[in-house]
Amino acid sequence: MQRRDVAKALTVGGAALIAAGTMQGVTTAQAQAATKSRLARILERGTVRVGTTGDFNPMSFRDVSSNEYKGFDISAMEQLAKDLGVKVEWIATDWAQLVAGIAADRFDVFAGGSSINMARARTAAFTIPYIDAGTVPLSLKTNASRFSSWDAINAAGVRVAVSMGTVFEEQAKRHFPKADIKSVQAPATGYQEVLAGRADVTITSNIEASTLVKRFEQLVVDVQGAEMRNKRPFAYVVGQDDFAWHSCLNTWIALKKSEGLFDELARTWLLRA
Repeated sequence: MQRRDVAKALTVGGAALIAAGTMQGVTTAQAQAATKSRLARILERGTVRVGTTGDFNPMSFRDVSSNEYKGFDISAMEQLAKDLGVKVEWIATDWAQLVAGIAADRFDVFAGGSSINMARARTAAFTIPYIDAGTVPLSLKTNASRFSSWDAINAAGVRVAVSMGTVFEEQAKRHFPKADIKSVQAPATGYQEVLAGRADVTITSNIEASTLVKRFEQLVVDVQGAEMRNKRPFAYVVGQDDFAWHSCLNTWIALKKSEGLFDELARTWLLRA
């Protein structure tokens, strides 16, 4: 081989080695980026992407005057972002796409009043609970003293209206076997029956009750000070594959519960009967 050919071969070989090294460096950088925790990516990006539906007042809803998200979980996520030193990026979603959105990495966490259930737990993960939701009775203010306890509702002659086919219909039959259970078909509702005087009491979640007593000043939540029944925990939804982010959220929830943040939000947005 001529000297010129040797030099050419060395040059070509060196370029190939440099290119291979460059590609290896790119591949390594990509691999390192892919293995970064979601928490690390959030901090680098400077935003936490929060999926929410905006259709569950008072947990997450659109303010008609400003078109901005408001509610219990909206305020909580704003505080989370502040504590992380980042900004919130709201990602609109719906309940049917909640788990798919998490799996597709469209958002980092879902917040908007999600109760823990095993169907979602098969493909997504839940944080530790931050509040309990439960069932409360609603009646007219003029009847408040009449129904001062759950036992007072479970009496002959008491008319309890519930929407047909709902969990509250089943609960009413279980809790009030002595009462007259009136199942109404949609679009009629239990609270409308109470407002119209066709029923004495209805039962619903404390979440919905929070909005109803603001809309209708005639309504009141009965058995104040008593325990809610049929409690179920609410938690935030995250991916199953990131321990660091999941752990960070659990730590934040535990800290904020001890500091009273969720109690403060409950006093602002929810009814705690």
